[in-house]
Amino acid sequence: MTAAPTTDGFLIDRYGRVARDLRVSLTDKCNLRCTYCMPAEGLPWLAGSQLLTDDEIVRLIRIAVHRLGVAEVRFTGGEPLIRPGLVGIVSAVAELEPRPRISLTTNGIGLARLGPALRTAGLDRVNVSLDTLDRARFTELTRRDRLDDVLAGLAGAAAAGLTPVKVNAVLMRGVNDDEAPALLRFALAHGYELRFIEQMPLDAQHGWDRTTMVTAEEILAALHAEFDLSADPAERGAAPAETWLVDGGPARVGVIGSVTRPFCGDCDRTRLTADGQVRACLFATEESDLRGALRAGADDAELARRWRTAMWGKRAGHGIDDPAFLQPARPMSAIGG
Repeated sequence: MTAAPTTDGFLIDRYGRVARDLRVSLTDKCNLRCTYCMPAEGLPWLAGSQLLTDDEIVRLIRIAVHRLGVAEVRFTGGEPLIRPGLVGIVSAVAELEPRPRISLTTNGIGLARLGPALRTAGLDRVNVSLDTLDRARFTELTRRDRLDDVLAGLAGAAAAGLTPVKVNAVLMRGVNDDEAPALLRFALAHGYELRFIEQMPLDAQHGWDRTTMVTAEEILAALHAEFDLSADPAERGAAPAETWLVDGGPARVGVIGSVTRPFCGDCDRTRLTADGQVRACLFATEESDLRGALRAGADDAELARRWRTAMWGKRAGHGIDDPAFLQPARPMSAIGG
């Protein structure tokens, strides 16, 4: 076990893990209503005064990069493309020295239009969520008929140079669990990198049921039926996805087995919510407030100290298999992926 956190240096926890990957939620709002995320009517959104301003977001990211050793910034939501100041935020972060790698997780709606401006601003790449290629299923899953917009967003991202374009897919039993091979064929045909993600207990309805979750093992079995998958020789490091070469490579497919194949021991992430709360883990039930301190006049050194303290308390693992596990009160849309 390491010593208590110091007044300077990296975001280290009691188990020696160092957080260098910052996930920043820009909004809790979304223009889809995915059934595994939120109810059809949406959620009580954060008030505008609760959200960090563009300048506050950039300041906290600057502290993370300059004082805490963060090397990668991923913008999330909700749906980050609906944040009005997104391009300006990306531009400001891209000007930091040292310059962090900058990516964005999105549902793809609006990406065809915004992709070129985001690339010019300094965005490096995107992850786009796409769970099905079937229009009727897409409409049922998201409660919106926007499949064409997502596909256009993927193509627009590739054309803008936001590569590698990664596609995130969640399979659900009895809903789209037969689409694993089709999604991989689609990704291969377009040069996208596909990542399957086990469904996690982060829905607003708290209706997650492990029996309906399609496991990493099941996903791989479905892919093996049509493709030759071999172990990826590349070092995985702290990446959440286990990857395999498809038919000898160079194309790859990944599976993020957050539930059945947890990677907590190598986690290098720290999270900042749209209302300025630090979360040490996606499944944390506690948060540390930076917004209040920032607005009360705290200097950068004090904000960095608070951030280090928050990360020091990070637990060894998410504990989903523990009978005492409690799902976070906040859903994924409010936490940021």
